[in-house]
Amino acid sequence: MTKAFDFYFDFSSPYTFLAHKKIRKIEMKNSFTANYKPVLLGGLLKLSGVKANVDVPIKAKYMIRDCKISAEKNEIKFKFNSYFPIITLNLMRCVIISENKGFERIFIDKIFDAIWIDGLNLNDKLILEKVLKNLDINPKNFLNEATEQKNKDELKKRTNTAFQKGIFGLPSFISNKKLFWGQDRLNFALDELRKI
Repeated sequence: MTKAFDFYFDFSSPYTFLAHKKIRKIEMKNSFTANYKPVLLGGLLKLSGVKANVDVPIKAKYMIRDCKISAEKNEIKFKFNSYFPIITLNLMRCVIISENKGFERIFIDKIFDAIWIDGLNLNDKLILEKVLKNLDINPKNFLNEATEQKNKDELKKRTNTAFQKGIFGLPSFISNKKLFWGQDRLNFALDELRKI
């Protein structure tokens, strides 16, 4: 029987990308799987009164080096995006749409890779549209759907629900009803699953 934990994510976070890549490796090797939970990092930070790393220059500088070290240690292909921060509001709404259409896994993989391996500027609508076309998605229809009120409301609801569960930053994991924060806490979440 496959054991599952919840993985709260936003494409904008390089640490969350690293956790995502670790999860994909784990899913191939073990009987563990992750339930991907899209939320808006900016919304969580606002709700919790926490400043983003990018807004604290000394932390932003450290984060770039730290992510590169973590990627090397974990043998993850990674390139810090020179267009950082990538605005992911519509992309996170698109995850919800992709869930409803049954292709969220490939969508999540491709968008994470486009930002943190290929270093693409997904703030540029033309580049984003090209990435979507490569996924056989009609970019205009897909992006228009992301601005529909029901998808706006759904992302906001999921972000608020995550905050109510105690989540204040990303990546976060809920495993065996316990919360863990940070890509370096993934193993803690897996250890909790082993107890079940």
